[in-house]
Amino acid sequence: MTSSVSTTGWRDRHSGAILPAVGRPQRLLVRGSGAKVWDEEGTEYLDLLAGIAVNALGHAHPAFVDAVSKQVGTLGQISNYFASEPQIALAQRLIGIAGAPAGSSVYFCNSGAEANEAALKMARRVAGGTRSKIVAIEGAFHGRTMGALALTAKEAYRTPFEPGVPGVVHVPFGDVEALRAEVDETCAAVFVEPIQGEGGVRNHPAGYLRTARELTSAAGALLILDEVQTGIGRCGTWFAFQDPAIGEGIVPDIVTSAKGLGGGLPIGAAITFGPENTGLLVPGQHGSTYSGNPVMTAAGNAVLDVIEEEGLLEHARELGAWLESALVKIDGVIAVSGAGLLRSFELAAGNAKAVSEAALEAGFIVNPVTGSRIRLAPPLTISQEELGTFLEALPGVLETAAA
Repeated sequence: MTSSVSTTGWRDRHSGAILPAVGRPQRLLVRGSGAKVWDEEGTEYLDLLAGIAVNALGHAHPAFVDAVSKQVGTLGQISNYFASEPQIALAQRLIGIAGAPAGSSVYFCNSGAEANEAALKMARRVAGGTRSKIVAIEGAFHGRTMGALALTAKEAYRTPFEPGVPGVVHVPFGDVEALRAEVDETCAAVFVEPIQGEGGVRNHPAGYLRTARELTSAAGALLILDEVQTGIGRCGTWFAFQDPAIGEGIVPDIVTSAKGLGGGLPIGAAITFGPENTGLLVPGQHGSTYSGNPVMTAAGNAVLDVIEEEGLLEHARELGAWLESALVKIDGVIAVSGAGLLRSFELAAGNAKAVSEAALEAGFIVNPVTGSRIRLAPPLTISQEELGTFLEALPGVLETAAA
C-alpha cells in the first residue's frame, strides 16, 4: 500500500502517527531550492536554519542531487563487511581537511549523537580503561542517546532517564579554575564544543580551549571536540578549532562531525588524531550496520566538493562578518555571537519565541535557541542579497513580536 500524497488535514495526520516526543511542527514543507522552501499552500520562506545547520548546500543543489542519485542507482547499502570507494575517499578527505597526522582514522555512523557515543567509548579506553571521569561543560549539547545525553548539560533532558551513564561531571561555562580542578589523573576526557550551539551559540572566553588542551595533555586525558554543528565550513574554516581566534592553534585528540557533512542526509563521523587515539578501539568493540554507507558518503564527498569549488569557506567568513556588523546596528539587538554563518543575536526584550513566530509569518525561518536569543544557521550558499531581505524585515518583525 502506497502512502497518500494528499496534504489535507496534515496536522491531524501528523499527531495521529508521529511520536509526540518530536514536538508539533509549524508548517508542512513540500519543496526547497537553494535557501528557500515552500509549504503546502505555496508560501515561500527564506530558510535561515538549514535543517539546524545541516543543509550546507541549501536545498536540491544540482551537484548534490546528481552525486546521490548516481550512487543510489549504483550501490546502496553493503554493511561494514565490505568497503566502497566513496567511504574510503571521504575518510581520507576528512583526515586531510582536519589536518590530522599520519595514523589518524575515521569512524562513520548516522548522526552527531552516534559520533559522540563512539568518542565516549574511546574515552573509556584511556589508560587501559582505568579512568571513568568525563568532563563536559554547562550549556553543552552532545545528543540525546544515553551516552551523549549524559554529556548534555540540560537537566530537563537528563532527569527523566536517570540513572544515566555514570562518571560525567559538568563544569561551569568559561570557568577555567573549575576545569582545572576536574582534569586530573582520574579524568579520561574533556568534551567541548568550540562554540556552544544549543547553549545559545556561545563563544568560550579567549584562551579556554588552549587551557583545556594543556590540562588534558598534562593529565593524559583526551580532548574531544564536538564539531557536529560548527564543522564542515559552518564557521568559515573546515572545523571551528582551525580558526586561530577560536582554537588558538590547538590539536585535539578526537573531533566529531555530522550535520553539514551529509548536506541533508544522515551521516556522522568521529575523527581520531594519531595512531595512539586510533588504537583506542579494536575490532568488535564498536560498529554500526550503516557505517560508511555508500550513498551517505557519496553525499559527504559532494558537500566537500561544492564547498571547495564554490569557495564557501571564504564566503561564510565574509558574509558572517557582514551579517554580524549589520545585526548589531538594529535597535533591539544587544549582542551577536558565533562565527561564520553560525550566529545568534540577543534580544533586549528577551522574547525569542515571539520573534521566531513573527519571523515565520513574515517568511523567514529562524530558531529561538534560548529564551532571549535567535539562532541563524543558513545554507553556506546563501547570498548577501537574500540575507539582506531578512535584515530589512527584522525591525518590523521585532515590532510585531513586541505588540
